[in-house]
Amino acid sequence: MKERPLLGGDAGDRFLEVAVGEGRHRLVCTAVLAGEDVTVVVSGGDRPHVGAVAMAVPRPSLKDPNKTSATASVLAVTGHKDDELARAISLRLAAELSRLVVVVAGVHVDGADEDDIKKITANAGQAAQRLVEALRG
Repeated sequence: MKERPLLGGDAGDRFLEVAVGEGRHRLVCTAVLAGEDVTVVVSGGDRPHVGAVAMAVPRPSLKDPNKTSATASVLAVTGHKDDELARAISLRLAAELSRLVVVVAGVHVDGADEDDIKKITANAGQAAQRLVEALRG
């Protein structure tokens, strides 16, 4: 795992980079803070790209108003499946951090099969957890 800590810049911007996995299943997640809002770029695979963008806004849970949930809006490039990754990560971060979160995702693995997708999804979950832990601290 490669992590670069949050750093202060001239304008007070901060970022955190987390890398999870190996080879074609390796994901790099770079979080940039703009005030309290968070933008995360998720890239990896054989050909990183921009495949989808999701924005999640925290809100009280509909089942339990004492808990925080989130609602997401997603834009996807036609033919790409990155919307599922972007949506899941944005919802998780927004709910757990109570912050507005934008996720830009682009992970392409040539000839990906079900096992490849499971590994990428698992790595995305691990990366999201590490981001939550770092951004809470």
